[in-house]
Amino acid sequence: MASSVLVKIKEEVTCPICLELLREPVSTDCDHSFCRACITLNYQSSKGKEEEGICPVCQVTYLFGNLRPNRQVANIVERITEFKSSPEEEQKVNVCAQHGEKLQLFCEKDMVTICWLCQRSQDHRGHQTALIEEVAHKYKEKLQIALQLQMANEKSCDERKKYLQKERNYWENQIQSDVENVQMEFKGLREFLDSKKKSELQKLMKEKEDVMNSLAESQNELEKQREAVRDLISDMEHQLDCSTLEMLQGVNSVLTRSQTLRVKLPKIIPRKQRSIFRAPDMKGMLQVFQGLMDAQRYW
Repeated sequence: MASSVLVKIKEEVTCPICLELLREPVSTDCDHSFCRACITLNYQSSKGKEEEGICPVCQVTYLFGNLRPNRQVANIVERITEFKSSPEEEQKVNVCAQHGEKLQLFCEKDMVTICWLCQRSQDHRGHQTALIEEVAHKYKEKLQIALQLQMANEKSCDERKKYLQKERNYWENQIQSDVENVQMEFKGLREFLDSKKKSELQKLMKEKEDVMNSLAESQNELEKQREAVRDLISDMEHQLDCSTLEMLQGVNSVLTRSQTLRVKLPKIIPRKQRSIFRAPDMKGMLQVFQGLMDAQRYW
């Protein structure tokens, strides 16, 4: 129980940039906390206007000069570093379930933590292994790179979502404008012209329905992709917040998903694809109608 509580507390005082316990914690205007060195480096590499930075967590701008030391968080970090797990808890986590030996090695072929007896067993004999301490940093870096990629994918999804909404507005306004023009042109005509009006409106409504359905499908597909990316990001962040052993035991699955996940471009209907709308030739129709009416007089 104490170990579980400690993990949750550590999550609250972990730097979102380096993913380590906060060192010299400072808070931004949006109340997110970072290591002073980490947020300074981030500000120097990504600042926009003078003295203005972008929060790596919520993307809200903040004034670098407003960074304030967070002594409360610093005190929590200090207490955590002083805390030691009980020998029973440490032994339960760090001991091989099969051999009862301490887990000190990592098999890079099978991507699992093992003990020295596992290394000599039939299952891992001849595999490339290394001390856990030697490989942990390497896989943390891989997770960091994969996390940045998926965060970029998430941002891309958000941008495309905005673009899709603009497209929906454009098509809806454009077609609605055409509908109004048709209604104005057909106003006052008799039954002969009413049938023409109905035909034109049906075409426009069908076009609007097809375009809206197509864009809605694209938007739904993009939402699904974004959810998949968000789920993967959540899993990656969870892996990075786990203990070293738990992180290494699950890193292969997360990295494999990251390598196979690709965000597909949504299907957009080119605006140029639609021919320019032309209102019906009302004068010509009236002439035809008048001709029919004149002919009926001689029937």
